[in-house]
Amino acid sequence: MQIRRISGALGAEILGVELSKDFPEQEIRKAFLEHQVIFFREQALSPAQFMAFARRMGKPIEYPFVPGIEGFPEVIEVKKLEHERSNFGGIWHSDTSYLEEPPMGSMLLARELPPYGGDTLFANQYLAYEELSEGMRRVLDGLAAVNSSSKADVSRTREDRVKERGGRSQELIAEHPVVRTHPETGRKALYVNVAHTARFKGMTEEESVPLLKFLFEHQVRPEFTCRFQWRVGSLAFWDNRCAQHNPVNDYHGHRRVMHRITLAGDKPR
Repeated sequence: MQIRRISGALGAEILGVELSKDFPEQEIRKAFLEHQVIFFREQALSPAQFMAFARRMGKPIEYPFVPGIEGFPEVIEVKKLEHERSNFGGIWHSDTSYLEEPPMGSMLLARELPPYGGDTLFANQYLAYEELSEGMRRVLDGLAAVNSSSKADVSRTREDRVKERGGRSQELIAEHPVVRTHPETGRKALYVNVAHTARFKGMTEEESVPLLKFLFEHQVRPEFTCRFQWRVGSLAFWDNRCAQHNPVNDYHGHRRVMHRITLAGDKPR
């Protein structure tokens, strides 16, 4: 097994591993925690093999809004069709931070890809926190944020998918620390995101806007990010507790189909 970093901020490709066979589980887990998002190439996994890998990394759970594929309720299809203009989750975000226990991580496996475009960006939220001034860190360390599944920006990318796939449409709300401590590494990470964070606890949305706007722009500065170019059979596994992601919507008129598995997490602290 070889590990090759893809940027200075985060992200690494894992080479020489076939996930359908035996693989060095502890080494992969260590790389995941160190690099926040890891990538594999040429993984021709069936849904059952994909699930088997996921179960060795964590506990797969069902996604709250989109039903799973036939026979595998924890595997959802993330799809943009030729006639669609919006892509699923097409905004910077940390997955389902509106849950009381947001996921530990997510896995995405490329099934069908457009002839160009459709890359995914990732952003290091350890760096986002560490690069703030000491004074700003002191302010944020004592704050909590209210996260909602119905925030306007994300509903524009999600609403049609919920309707066409028979998903649920109720609003989910959860309060989490603005700065969370990673339960495995002990490092602090900024934990707000433009897709789901509506306001600070104890403040109105209007009062929260100026500081949230600064944080949303700060946490995805180019030097905190990496960009992954997909190929069929590519698999990405990211740490939802300290990384955000953004699927780039630059392939209108073409089809993109991915399979995703979400892994259970714990309550942010």
